[in-house]
Amino acid sequence: MELFNTIFYFLIVIGILVFIHEFGHFAAARLMGMRAEVFALGMGYRLFGYNKVTGFTFGKIPEDIKLGEFTDYRLCAFPIGGYVKVAGMIDESMDKNFLETEPQPWEYRSKPVWKRMVVITAGVIMNFLLAFAIFYSITLIKGKTITDSTTIGYVTSNSSAKNAGLEAGDKIISINNHNVNSWEEVQSNLYFENLGEALTFVVERNGAKQTISIPKDKVGDLTERNFGIAVGNISAEINDVVADKPASKCGIQKGDVITDFAGAHITHSQQLTDLIRANANKEVEIKWSRDGKTLDCKITPSSDSTIGVIIAGKYTGPVKKESYNVITAAPKAVGDMYYLGVELFFKTIVKIFKGEVAFKKAIGGPVKIAQASAQSAEGGFLSFIGFLALLSISLAVINILPFPALDGGHFVMLMYEAIVRKPVPHKVQIVIQNIGFAILILFMIFVLYNDIVSIK
Repeated sequence: MELFNTIFYFLIVIGILVFIHEFGHFAAARLMGMRAEVFALGMGYRLFGYNKVTGFTFGKIPEDIKLGEFTDYRLCAFPIGGYVKVAGMIDESMDKNFLETEPQPWEYRSKPVWKRMVVITAGVIMNFLLAFAIFYSITLIKGKTITDSTTIGYVTSNSSAKNAGLEAGDKIISINNHNVNSWEEVQSNLYFENLGEALTFVVERNGAKQTISIPKDKVGDLTERNFGIAVGNISAEINDVVADKPASKCGIQKGDVITDFAGAHITHSQQLTDLIRANANKEVEIKWSRDGKTLDCKITPSSDSTIGVIIAGKYTGPVKKESYNVITAAPKAVGDMYYLGVELFFKTIVKIFKGEVAFKKAIGGPVKIAQASAQSAEGGFLSFIGFLALLSISLAVINILPFPALDGGHFVMLMYEAIVRKPVPHKVQIVIQNIGFAILILFMIFVLYNDIVSIK
């Protein structure tokens, strides 16, 4: 069932993103007076489709069928990507038969440069518009809840934070000279802004400021594991109980809050997780609260270091809430889009080239996207569409890069034509497309391989 859910949500995400992107190209082409011969979801062999000449059919369309001004809407065998075949355009289909005929008024090649630029950029624009619509809606509906604390509530044993000397109760003032005022800013500085770098914390401990410096090699790879600190005031609330496991046999129910385990008072949900792992196959005492009453039981964590519960980790500390109206939500959505989708993207690329972040760990392919899609869906509808928005921005940013076979590569050739007043020769365009497409295929194979070998 878990595998089915992963594949299901992956197909939904890819389907929406590809449809929106390709619809942008399709709508712009039609608006600019061009014919769109094919609108395909997926790549490769045509499974089935519809057009106004042959109707609904399975398999390939006979080569002698002329669709004229009509489009064949099709679903193809490989659910990765999609494309719109615009008449008279050299693209990933590598169709060049039209070069043997005179340009027709409905073809891409016969239109002014500015109209072709509109068609080329329309897919990227649609991806940005989708992301904006999602960010705007989430901002308007949910607003923003800020964890109004930078005090460490728990430090994981044998973690980078523990080994560096950070302690529960430390209030973080700054990280690498960046002042932090909320736990969200702490996480952003750890896992985004300063990823792959040495860390310098200024903390307040027992009323005095202390500086804790952690060399890069002692920080650890934060793309693979948690740094080891968690905000305070996180109760260990049970979100679900697995039948016939130690917890269910003790009578623990959804909504219970674990207060003690193995003789230790639980002050943080992560503390409970660590204690369960440390006491596999050992009988210990567990206490929990329900409706103001304290219950207890003897429990033995299984050999896989679990007791059969899903721990929610409910934050009970101070928060700040920000609300937005239909006007103020717009700049907030744009700001979030830029920071999360553009700024962090290019910062990561820079870190990769500087060797601060490993390429194979920073780049994810279809397998990682599938896993992240399913995980985001578990967090609810808003979490899922938020993830979809981030992917939409990433797709837009990648597609507009000036690389052959991408929209950005086509745009560069159009810029050349606009400047020198003549197009790039068709033979040169074909060579550039072939080289770019080959590189992209190799890159996709590498990313897929990296995804598979990193599955845990």
